[in-house]
Amino acid sequence: MDSQTPRLEIRNLRRSFEGRAVVDDVSLKILPGQVTCLLGPSGCGKSTTLRMIAGVEMQDSGTIHVDGKLICDTVFRVPPERREIGLMFQDFALFPHLSVADNVGYGLTGTKASKRERVEELLRRVDLIRFIDGYPHQLSGGEQQRVALARALAPRPRIMLMDEPFSGLDNRLRDGIRDETLSILKEEDTAVLLVTHEPDEAMRMADEIALMRDGKIVQQGAPYNVYTRPIDRASVSFFSDANVVRADVTGALAHTAFGRFLAPGVPDGTAVDIVFRPQHVRIDFDRAGKGPLPTAADGTPARAVVERARFMGNESLVEFRMDHDGTLVNATVPNVFMPTRGTVMWLTIRRDKCFVFPVDA
Repeated sequence: MDSQTPRLEIRNLRRSFEGRAVVDDVSLKILPGQVTCLLGPSGCGKSTTLRMIAGVEMQDSGTIHVDGKLICDTVFRVPPERREIGLMFQDFALFPHLSVADNVGYGLTGTKASKRERVEELLRRVDLIRFIDGYPHQLSGGEQQRVALARALAPRPRIMLMDEPFSGLDNRLRDGIRDETLSILKEEDTAVLLVTHEPDEAMRMADEIALMRDGKIVQQGAPYNVYTRPIDRASVSFFSDANVVRADVTGALAHTAFGRFLAPGVPDGTAVDIVFRPQHVRIDFDRAGKGPLPTAADGTPARAVVERARFMGNESLVEFRMDHDGTLVNATVPNVFMPTRGTVMWLTIRRDKCFVFPVDA
């Protein structure tokens, strides 16, 4: 098989319920050893897409391929148990009456000795061999998650589908369990499709992110590219807090209190949103009524008044009200920065960190 042949490929999947398109023309390719995150808000169609790939939900149209071979269309269908696809969910779904060993070995075929060997191998990999004869109720949440991972890996699936598998874990455990899981899956050369609504999780785990909204994949690419080159205002806001300044375009330039921003190809008179993240706001104290000198990178300083400031642990969040139109702008500052309400300051924003989007009609 060609090394570039996708381990999993879905083409133009569609699924509707009561006339509403829940999954609308979704296509994806995942290579062996690649982790792709299907990221989006609740109700956008992520889990339905996963269920169709697993074979527990039938698509209305479109095809599913594994290693270049068709496994499902609207006529032909390989049963779920023969698709060589592993599943992990938020609910670990361990059998309480079975031992850890029996949970991991559930569904394995072969001799008793070969099954036991595989179970022991996986429990060593997830550092739980000492619990081999224990029961799920004797384990912590993180340990149960690792048992669920071992069980999903036991039949050596070529593809792993993961639906919010870490959301039930304590924050202190989550990062370590995620990293450990990712390492094992990559060692197995498994193609992984992870469904999550948490941008931080997608950025941490994914080789590629597919951002989903209203049943469609609206943007797809490496985490860095999806974060730094968002397709629209909603994409910026999904990954982080965002400030928005509205302006009108004249001569391919959007005119704001922060200076002029390039808006190539946007017709005159069109309203646009200038979108920028709080960490890209520069703050200067009022200097005898004069702001700092403008720079090519930062544009024109705009006068603002502090509304409130909060310390967030490793940074401070300061909320400003802009003098020119009353717009609220948030800025984050490393460490402790707690100016009092009413303090006058001057704000600039880095042009190269701003996004210009036409306002939706």
